[in-house]
Amino acid sequence: MKHIPWDSYQIFLAVARSGSLSAAADRIGLSSATIGRRMLELERQMECGLFVRSQSGYSLTGGGQALLDHLAGMEAAGREMEIWNDGLCGAVRVRICAGSWCARFLARNLGELVLPGDRHGIDISIGEERASLAHRSADIGIRAFEPEESNLAAVRLPEVAYAVYAALDMPETHAERWIAVSEEAAISCYLRYPHEKWPNNLIATVSRAEGLRHSILSGAGVGVLPCFVGDGDPELRRVGEEITELRHRSWLVMNNEDRHRPEIRAVVDRMTALFRRHAALFEGRQGGGEPALSNLLNMAR
Repeated sequence: MKHIPWDSYQIFLAVARSGSLSAAADRIGLSSATIGRRMLELERQMECGLFVRSQSGYSLTGGGQALLDHLAGMEAAGREMEIWNDGLCGAVRVRICAGSWCARFLARNLGELVLPGDRHGIDISIGEERASLAHRSADIGIRAFEPEESNLAAVRLPEVAYAVYAALDMPETHAERWIAVSEEAAISCYLRYPHEKWPNNLIATVSRAEGLRHSILSGAGVGVLPCFVGDGDPELRRVGEEITELRHRSWLVMNNEDRHRPEIRAVVDRMTALFRRHAALFEGRQGGGEPALSNLLNMAR
């Protein structure tokens, strides 16, 4: 086998990770024709078919997957050398994408995710839409369903429960007054719930989920929140029982080829342990509805 230049492997990685010549071209700045020719040459040099070519794109053969795994290991080793050479905490950033409430939960437990002596830092970004790890926009994401993408690995987290909440000092007469996120921002089932069940009782809407909590705290009405938010807030009380139809599973997702990188593995393990230790809170097992308000809420139905 002839000597193969490293840039051929880099082109291979772009095609393997994007699944098509055009997407790889956008990624690395070469033409689709040049990339296609280089991959044919790489297969000739390696004396092995690397791709199954079809109208839908490029998928890996067994040999191609083996090469991808090997190169991913080399990338991880090279990254570790860079960290060691820099010798600086935070030389590498692990990027986490989560919804508002999970991002808030992670931020409040930051000390468990980044420890003294770590040679990496973390960046937490809020993404209310489904966490996408395409084009390496994030290293770790949190989703409400198991990923279907073949390039993603997943770790099961505790289920998430939801209930109705009110401020501690809210008058019982306000139990039929609802506060919700605006319809255009209601992209999750729990955010749509008041619009679908109580459309004639909405007294106010806000544009963001965090604004929902602040509005409930005003005492003007009730709203739906994840139990790990409502039960964990000493200024809120649960009204009634869990809304079981809103309960869903949750998953921590990451790219398959990145999951063995030491810094990502460390953050994934710490996040998993953190969520599982608070499983009772996420699953709504640490709170209970108040009978008086619950009855009033049922009467309003």
